[in-house]
Amino acid sequence: MSILSILFIVLFLSANVFFSYKVSILYRLAKATKGTVWNGSRIDHLFDRVMAVIANVLGQKAVLRKKSAGIMHAVIFWGFLIITLETLENFLFEASPGFSFEFVGPTLYSSLLFLQDVFTVLVLSAVFYAFYRRLIVRPPGLGKSKDAIIILSLTGSLMISLLTMRSFRMIADPQWYDSYKVVSGVLSKFILETFSVSPQTASVVAAVFRWVHHCLVLSFMMYIPSSKHLHVLTAGPNTFLKHLGTPKGMHKVNLEAENATSFGVGKINDISWKDTLDLYACTECGRCQDMCPAHNTQKPLSPKALIVDLKDILYANKEALLTGKTDTVGPVLGTRITDDVIWACTSCRACETACPVFIEQTNKIYEIRRNMVLMESRFPAELQTVFKNVENNFSPWAMSPEDRSKWADDLKVKTMAEVISSGEDVDYLFWVGCAGSFDDRNKKVSRALVSILRKAGVKFAILGNEEKCTGDPVRRMGNEYLAQSLIQENVNKLNEYKVKRVVTACPHCFNAIKNEWKDFGGNFEVIHHTQLIASLIKQGKIKPSKGTEEKITYHDSCYLGRWNNEFAAPRDVLQSIPMAKLQEMDKNKEQGMCCGAGGGRMWMEEHLGTRVNIKRTEQALETKPTVIASNCPFCMTMLTDGLKSKDMQDKVKIMDLAELVDQATV
Repeated sequence: MSILSILFIVLFLSANVFFSYKVSILYRLAKATKGTVWNGSRIDHLFDRVMAVIANVLGQKAVLRKKSAGIMHAVIFWGFLIITLETLENFLFEASPGFSFEFVGPTLYSSLLFLQDVFTVLVLSAVFYAFYRRLIVRPPGLGKSKDAIIILSLTGSLMISLLTMRSFRMIADPQWYDSYKVVSGVLSKFILETFSVSPQTASVVAAVFRWVHHCLVLSFMMYIPSSKHLHVLTAGPNTFLKHLGTPKGMHKVNLEAENATSFGVGKINDISWKDTLDLYACTECGRCQDMCPAHNTQKPLSPKALIVDLKDILYANKEALLTGKTDTVGPVLGTRITDDVIWACTSCRACETACPVFIEQTNKIYEIRRNMVLMESRFPAELQTVFKNVENNFSPWAMSPEDRSKWADDLKVKTMAEVISSGEDVDYLFWVGCAGSFDDRNKKVSRALVSILRKAGVKFAILGNEEKCTGDPVRRMGNEYLAQSLIQENVNKLNEYKVKRVVTACPHCFNAIKNEWKDFGGNFEVIHHTQLIASLIKQGKIKPSKGTEEKITYHDSCYLGRWNNEFAAPRDVLQSIPMAKLQEMDKNKEQGMCCGAGGGRMWMEEHLGTRVNIKRTEQALETKPTVIASNCPFCMTMLTDGLKSKDMQDKVKIMDLAELVDQATV
């Protein structure tokens, strides 16, 4: 074995030892966290998880949602996969001179060489585009990163070293397969004609650049665990362990656990190992920030910055976590992650929809809020009133619980108590919700839905004054204790009445009952009123026949859309109305913007930046509608306020889909 072979093996082993050491630290940091992983098993449905990896890692599906940047990244990724085979061949050649992959056969080998040569140029082109994008275009979400410049420089240098090595090798030692290296062949011809390089000189230069490539690859490998390029190692596992389908709810916290010393995330070691993997997987692409309604209305929250800051906090406490001295770990909240950052979130999950590596930003905010409220009683002053109202009146508003069913006094709607006592049965429990019961504007939606159900011959009942808030608002505000007491009381009541199916006009109630009450023994079939109306129309039980000349634009509510992946039913309903003209906003469906009311923001003032509801209203008005259609009481309130701020309340109406269908149905 030659001295150069020995030297290469030593360098290779040293680099791998260093790499393994750095990875072991990351692994130990993840193990040092104690938080609970959300939403059950992360290793179930193995086939679906493997397919998710194939589609989103190998196929770059999620990355390609953003066309230009996605193509750039995909080209670099696919190029590295192909070129890594050449790197491996060169490594083996260095350890065992004369080694080659020619044994795979001339057809396969020549095809591989062709792809490697072409992708080297494609990757180099993508690197130049990435430099242009970062240094000239400078998208706000991307930000500035010395780390990214180093990585791009290394990547570009790797490609240049390969092209140079191939070109000089072709001069030094021509082979049968050289004609398949189309780009390197042109370069070698140019070098030979321009500099008249001898085969001996070319052999030396090729060997030098082969070693340059070796050193760059090994340096890149050692740099990865400490860089933003860590996602090369963690994006695959994070994709495999992602939520299958749409992440739909908050998990139950055992508030009576005997060994619990705190709840939520107050220190960085309170996060879970999956949260830590999320931090490692962040590519810092800024797509989450670009989609965030809080960030886009000048609030201090950036989902990207939150993840990066949490990772920095994790690394800053590395020694304490690895040595078990967790009492020295400082709080998560501080100069970088402030109270305003945490309370700015509307829980719309636009950030998670945009993330190409499936990071779960919203859950981390929920957990920090839980700690702030349960452990420190630290929250915006206006929430004290909300908590008190919910505790005393079972509603966020200061309304008497005895008035909850007054909206239906003249409709003769039966309660579940009346139905059970008479021995009757119903198709659905109509869960009215606090807004549908107390808010004057949303009472009209409740009445419209009652009218539709009766026209369709659907048997239903309400709980009446026995209904209480689902706990959704206070849960998103961090008050898990109050939320759990409400949920359990409601679940017990529905189980007492042997309720099987629930319909509601509130996406927040829909999501809570359908996805979160299961943890408390509430297993019900839950349907949103737009889904039920769409089904009734399809069955012919409801026939909208009265045409309308209204020009309608539809606003997707976050909790029906992104949270529960229901975009079709509301549009089917609107398209069933004769002569209705539906004009989509630019930001719709998965890309739709939040109204600003989620995450408890309905009851909080916006003291910073532009109001989210005003920006969304402006987007709606760009379609020049006469009606803005909604399916959520919170959205209706926020968009109504937005129209008033634009002095457009007399020119544009906000209507729930139930109202539109009821008007169109004789």
